[in-house]
Amino acid sequence: MADYSYELKIPLARIAVVIGTNGKVKKEIEEATHTNLQIDSAEGDVFITGEDALGLYTAREVILAIGRGFNPELAKLLLKQDYASEKIDITNYAKTKKHEIRLRGRVIGAEGKAREVMEELTDCHVSVYGKTITIIGEIDNVGVCKQAIEMLLGGSQHSTVYRWLEKKRRELKKKKIIGNFE
Repeated sequence: MADYSYELKIPLARIAVVIGTNGKVKKEIEEATHTNLQIDSAEGDVFITGEDALGLYTAREVILAIGRGFNPELAKLLLKQDYASEKIDITNYAKTKKHEIRLRGRVIGAEGKAREVMEELTDCHVSVYGKTITIIGEIDNVGVCKQAIEMLLGGSQHSTVYRWLEKKRRELKKKKIIGNFE
């Protein structure tokens, strides 16, 4: 059997979270994905090896999600087959460092309200960490949440984005209900 491997770099501040208390999180990721993790906590490097390409990919996605600010329990949602993550680079929308900070604030909203509303309307989880925004959720919902965030980053008003999200939520619910009868 061929061995596959990935090498990742995650923020040093997130390494301890990947490892977990007494190595618990690391062990859970290894068991769930049938991989082996080697972590260099001084450099922030994570080496993933294994024989199953899908397991390796999944382990990589979970570790990257933790590295992007998600707690391990939310990141482990990516172990489910119908869940995905999506990363948006804020620097693609910002012209200056100041603009980047303002855009981050738009996505989070006053006291986290904007992020909270988006999470609620899309059943997704959103993490704004550094220069990135990462979304975890069911595949259909992640696309909708990403589009909403991109609308905010592009300058759309919050109320416009919320109305759009409510419409999308109704459409997705209708699609699910119809899908259950087919």
